[in-house]
Amino acid sequence: MSDSDLFFQEGLAFHRQGDLTRAGEFYARALSATPQHFDALHLSGVIAIQTKDYPRAVALISQAIALGPDNPLYLPAYSNRASAYRRMGRHDLALADFDRVVARGPASAEVAFNRANALFDLQRYSEAADGYARAAALNPSDADIHNSLGIALSLLSRPEEAIAAYQAAIRVRPDHGAAYNNLGLMLSQLKRPEEALASYAKALELAPKYADALYNRATTLLSLGRHADAVVDFDRLMAVNPFYPFAAGARLHAKMYICDWRNVDAEIAALAAAVAEKKPMTPSWLFSALVDSPALQYQAAETWTRARHPLNPALGHMANCPQGDKIRIGYYSTDFYSHATAFVLAEFFELHDRRRFEIIAFDFGPGIKDPVQERLAKAFDRFIDVRALSDGDIAALSRTLGIDIAVDLKGYTTGYRAGIFAHRASHIQVNYMGTAGTLGSPEIDYIVADKTVIPPASFPHFAEKVVHLPHCYYINDRKRPLAPTTPDREALGLPEKGFVFCCFNNNFKITPVVFDSWMRILKRVPDSVLWLFEDNQAAAENLRREAAARGVAPSRLVFAKRIPPGEHLARHRAADLLLDTLPYNAHTTAIDALWMGVPVITRPGHSFAARVAASLLQALEVPELIVTTEQAYEDLAVGIANDPDRLTALKSKILSHCATAPLFDTARFTRGMEAAFLKMYERRRAGLAPDHITVVDD
Repeated sequence: MSDSDLFFQEGLAFHRQGDLTRAGEFYARALSATPQHFDALHLSGVIAIQTKDYPRAVALISQAIALGPDNPLYLPAYSNRASAYRRMGRHDLALADFDRVVARGPASAEVAFNRANALFDLQRYSEAADGYARAAALNPSDADIHNSLGIALSLLSRPEEAIAAYQAAIRVRPDHGAAYNNLGLMLSQLKRPEEALASYAKALELAPKYADALYNRATTLLSLGRHADAVVDFDRLMAVNPFYPFAAGARLHAKMYICDWRNVDAEIAALAAAVAEKKPMTPSWLFSALVDSPALQYQAAETWTRARHPLNPALGHMANCPQGDKIRIGYYSTDFYSHATAFVLAEFFELHDRRRFEIIAFDFGPGIKDPVQERLAKAFDRFIDVRALSDGDIAALSRTLGIDIAVDLKGYTTGYRAGIFAHRASHIQVNYMGTAGTLGSPEIDYIVADKTVIPPASFPHFAEKVVHLPHCYYINDRKRPLAPTTPDREALGLPEKGFVFCCFNNNFKITPVVFDSWMRILKRVPDSVLWLFEDNQAAAENLRREAAARGVAPSRLVFAKRIPPGEHLARHRAADLLLDTLPYNAHTTAIDALWMGVPVITRPGHSFAARVAASLLQALEVPELIVTTEQAYEDLAVGIANDPDRLTALKSKILSHCATAPLFDTARFTRGMEAAFLKMYERRRAGLAPDHITVVDD
């Protein structure tokens, strides 16, 4: 045996014992004696992988492979180099090495699994799923392979198959906590939350400090309206990992949903500071209800998007679509049924100019068939159910159909599918209606707004180019169903006499500062009550307690339950004045009130969500209901409440303007939106990059 082989054998013995330092020393001696010693080069590279020096690993293993690139005995070296490439983020090179191994060697579950991992890293999820399935067939007793197959299938929107894969992993290894956690995610996606909770419970039984399972169970509890239970899980999670990505903001949002304001000012300040430092601490759309800062909201959105929905290049560069007779617009949403978004958009879809536009709905919602869904299906040229398709498949279908402008109606609200637009569904992608603010994504070209919600000074705080519609970005449907009768006050739980202030916003929009104002208003208006939406019992109990702490009888807070939309609209007739919230205004709730003749007073903030009510009032031509200070807000509310003639005149003016002002002129709005689409399209056809657009009223 040569000296180099003797040194190598010594090194190999130390390597097997886990002594990487001594092993490396003897491999180096072997190479000093024989620089082209394949095994010493190869295993020196393996040590570099084990010590995380991946560039050195690639260099050493490449030298080994160069000694005989076609030698089948060198296939393990290709696999190990691929492993180093993968850890360096060079997934393309890793895949190329795994392909060489597959082409030259017998089928191996390990190689098939590693190759599938490389495909997964490249976001080629369909090919990855096929690879994992092959690996599982070769080694059905490997639970990790089944679990990885489930993850790939979940990303392909094949939840039933993903569930089967996770269940296979659990059968093989009943203590596979990750499989239980991932199974819970799929069950949640399929709207089987109780089963999901049981799956998370099993994962946490196996590992009580399993952070992912705590986070996922908390978000599932939120979806069930069990906000207090969600806070408990978030607290457990934060004890395990105070910096778990995006948990702090979700926890604080859950607290706001139940109006638990203990330590809230300090928690909001800490969250804002973390966002300013670009830390992944809060989902962006939740942050906008806490902090009224366009700059910080932009940072929160950019951080969220970069972490969760970066550009996905799997579909490749978009080819130029041939110019058709009509501009083809795709609308993407989960809300094409009896939902607030559908209520306001229905007539707009119906009024689209079919001579110039073809409109296509991409529905990835819950599949509810109701009168609203039937109406919307008739309004579109094509209504496509894409629930079973992955984000990439939906984007590919959009390209195949030649969508000129893709309009995301969800943003980051419940059920969103941002991955569609990360794949690039169209050359022109638009953020509209779903999220009142920037999505922070370079893949979204435009946001539809108006000069009130996004004044020019705020342009730098938006990733999108801003489209200013002539009057108001918000759209309305004049054909919404309205119950013919209104229950009397007693049936609604209201006193027979006295002024009724109302706010039917979601409870999370109520902040301590806003509530302070409301209580001061009640004190100044004897026999008045505040009529609020009861999203959950805990919030009602907490708000009554907060009222008492401010010297207001809890009985002066009256809570309205959720009822069908037509009945909800009708009950507005029992209200006198809507008090808006800040920093997240009434949006659809303000529209409801104004449509029924109920005045809305608002104090605009700085961000999009904080200026919506002001935009609505400007477009309704009642700017006298917009104030600039907290004191003016309270004085205006008290002044109206104490002057019945003034209230009557306001209600009459609002009802009159509902028939004439731009806010409820849906046809006028549609012309403005179509003009914006034309400007976007013309810029694209001229080879120009997106830019800010102002539409002038015709």
